[in-house]
Amino acid sequence: MAVTCHDLVITRGTFRLSAHWNLPEGARLALIGPSGAGKSLFLGALAGFEHIVQGSVRVAGEDITEMPPAKRPVTLMFQDNNLFGHLDLRENVGLGRNPALRLDDRDRADIDAALAAVGLGELGHRLPKEVSGGQQSRAALARALIRNQKLLLLDEPFSALGPGLRREMLALVGRIQKDQNATLIYVTHNPEDARSADFVSFVDEGIVHQPVETQTIFENPPDRLADYL
Repeated sequence: MAVTCHDLVITRGTFRLSAHWNLPEGARLALIGPSGAGKSLFLGALAGFEHIVQGSVRVAGEDITEMPPAKRPVTLMFQDNNLFGHLDLRENVGLGRNPALRLDDRDRADIDAALAAVGLGELGHRLPKEVSGGQQSRAALARALIRNQKLLLLDEPFSALGPGLRREMLALVGRIQKDQNATLIYVTHNPEDARSADFVSFVDEGIVHQPVETQTIFENPPDRLADYL
């Protein structure tokens, strides 16, 4: 299994979130549920930014529960894209390879290839403010992908985009994910975005529920998911 959550418990203040399930390697999992249910908290715990008080997380068979974020085989792409305005797109992507931007020729070639893969091959010299919101999202995606990690986490990074562009970005993520043989977990509030996943996990009442095949869960949703939808 690519991701295993074993009796996992995460807390923030008085809020408690639990998960106990497996996800196959190379799968795409959509997390869907009401605001405040804990979807982003769960991603933060997988990435190492939230404290796990009980249980364990394994990625590709490796226990990462106590690993610092920088050592985990995990990349998290945030909702606001988190681009640095004083750096051009090429430099922003380069941060994914080396946070100090100490880059060799191989690194620079990989950066150019990542920009080309997301359709920004000619725009690497531009600052974030000089490109559109969709292009900023593409640059942030290129920075995430250049890390080439086993687990890619997306915390609603395309929520500010229109429906057509959002679908285009999710399709692009899917193509590159398959090329890298990565496993993908992404947060969405949009049922249509969730339908492009292999599995869906409903997050509600403090539980990240067992992933269910997408067609199955939408054809026969549990009561609380049906209410949410």
